[in-house]
Amino acid sequence: MRHRKAGRRFDMNSSQRDALFRNMATSLFLHGAIRTTTPRARELRRFAERLLSIGKRAPSVADLATLTGPELAAAQADRVSAIRRLAAVLQDPAAIEKVMGEYAERFRTRPGGYTRIVKLARKRPGDHADMAIVALVEALEAGEATSAPATEQTPAAPAE
Repeated sequence: MRHRKAGRRFDMNSSQRDALFRNMATSLFLHGAIRTTTPRARELRRFAERLLSIGKRAPSVADLATLTGPELAAAQADRVSAIRRLAAVLQDPAAIEKVMGEYAERFRTRPGGYTRIVKLARKRPGDHADMAIVALVEALEAGEATSAPATEQTPAAPAE
């Protein structure tokens, strides 16, 4: 019995699952939206929102500019700690910069729910799996997310 064991296993061992979600979160933060299966999207939401909360709670560069003395030293230590926690998970320094800068400022007043899952009508052709797009909430509203996310493959043009 799997009582009190949160999260889906996806028929993988834990290191494979960790790598899957690290790579998916990195792509989500770099591109604003990714296309994946619905169960993976639901698990990614839990994973990504925790990372966004780390970036949001860290003091911003503007906050550091207003502080002096021991408050400044404590705030700098908190910011470095947050960057290191994100660096332990995210693969790309550009993704860390986006989380600590752009996304932290964008979601500063939002209490949670930074991602949105949009189910797609078409299923994956190979195995008929339910597909979904995971996108950052305000990326959808601002039109930042591309219509063809990075993980989506477009079919090749027919040869004439």
